[in-house]
Amino acid sequence: MSYSPGLKDIVAAETRLSSVDGEAGELVIAGYPLKEIAESARYEEMAHLLWHGTLPTAAVLDRFTGELAACRPLSGAILDSLGSAAKERRPVIDAVRAAVASLPTRDDASDARTLVAVLPSIVAAYWRFLHREEPVEPHPGLGHAANLLYMLTGEIPGDNGDGDGGSGDRGGDHVRALTTYLNTVVDHGMNASTFTARVIISTRSDFISAVTGAIGALKGPLHGGAPGPVLAMLEAIGDIDNAESYLRKILEANERLMGFGHAVYRVRDPRADVLSRAARSFFTQDHDLYALALHVEKTAIELLEEYKPGRRLQTNVEFYTALLLKGLGLHPDLFTPMFAIGRVAGWVAHCFEQRADDRLYRPESVYTGDDTSKWIPVNER
Repeated sequence: MSYSPGLKDIVAAETRLSSVDGEAGELVIAGYPLKEIAESARYEEMAHLLWHGTLPTAAVLDRFTGELAACRPLSGAILDSLGSAAKERRPVIDAVRAAVASLPTRDDASDARTLVAVLPSIVAAYWRFLHREEPVEPHPGLGHAANLLYMLTGEIPGDNGDGDGGSGDRGGDHVRALTTYLNTVVDHGMNASTFTARVIISTRSDFISAVTGAIGALKGPLHGGAPGPVLAMLEAIGDIDNAESYLRKILEANERLMGFGHAVYRVRDPRADVLSRAARSFFTQDHDLYALALHVEKTAIELLEEYKPGRRLQTNVEFYTALLLKGLGLHPDLFTPMFAIGRVAGWVAHCFEQRADDRLYRPESVYTGDDTSKWIPVNER
């Protein structure tokens, strides 16, 4: 048997959910190019598309939206556990993982709706607990993205024209931008967290356990934890004139430039294109930060080619995720939990696929240890 570190180039599943072309820089979500659907669809439409293979009609969308809304309120037990975790100042992603793990499991369809619906409620409630504020109950008249903003801030965001918000142009921009972000990260092939979820489901475990494991995988900085450091890098550079020297110092120390390079893409990540457009509207007054980001991106690409020729390290999704989420007024501690909120519908879709496949993941390993050791009783060692 041959050994493939990290299972690189090993095909472990067939899926209709997403296609990632790393050479062409293209991402297709359930038949739709990302660049065509992410900026137009509601998140509820994306979830329905992934779970059922079709975009919903207006009537089906209304019913599905209502089903999710009914699942949003948190139980007293979960609120109590989040409040206790906040008193200990636990990291947001750790508290979220623990709360998800405590959700009761019923059947796959019910668990799927619950996971997508309550993850924003959990994140928002814990964030408010951390800041000594009472959680905000979900609003029955708001859609998925608008509800998330409402539960975080206590203020109803504006109407963006797709039935997801309330009134007011600026708030509508925020709802649309957040929806675009959630759509952009909803699924992305056999990434680490998705593979984790599928492995757990392959044992015939439940969806709650699978998503709990996926959140644990997402926590790692090589998967979902990089947008925060991207923002820290931009803030540390501060000015266009400092960009080249700052980036050279990182590269000469052989450290990773956060926001650049990807395990699959050898050209610019198509999600970066979508998110850069979505982020631009937030920086009409703070144009300096957006201009700095553009300059840092250009300089980084040039320097990566100089220091790592032929590696084809390009901008990835995390670079403009940092800018977009900052534009929405979110703290970097929320960046990875927001990724989870977007990705959970994709995790659930893969759980459905893996359940139908019903094949246990059981790869082999190559033993590299000694096989000549002799047992010695403890009193003779």
